[in-house]
Amino acid sequence: MSQYFDVGDETLWNPSNGASRMFRRQVTVFEAELGLPSGIGPMENDECQVAPAAFGAFVDALLTWHRGTSHAVVPALSEGFTATVLVLAERAGITVDWPRLEARPDGPVTDVQVSAATGLPVPAEGGAWAAGLRRKARELGRRMPR
Repeated sequence: MSQYFDVGDETLWNPSNGASRMFRRQVTVFEAELGLPSGIGPMENDECQVAPAAFGAFVDALLTWHRGTSHAVVPALSEGFTATVLVLAERAGITVDWPRLEARPDGPVTDVQVSAATGLPVPAEGGAWAAGLRRKARELGRRMPR
């Protein structure tokens, strides 16, 4: 069995039930973390509609949040979900503002991990951060059937 994540009549992803269930549970976690709806609707009859405008806002907020952390564990926990969301965003035709995201984040750094050995934390260099996330999304995209 499998389920479908669609924008209108176009299928973005056709994962197994288990992968779909895990992804949708993570969507709930990140909606709560970001305080923003994802635009990913409920699964009904093995189909889920994705609202492009709401999903685009969610993708931007997720990437901004991911970029703004300097904690070692938070990106490790969220990178797979974020890369999966990037694949869906690309397939939905959502444009990501990479130059803005690669710039040093404005405002305070979130989820800070301070170490006596390294001093004050800073987010990863923007180009390396974006390249790594995009590489992960390309690898996943090859394994995400439509």
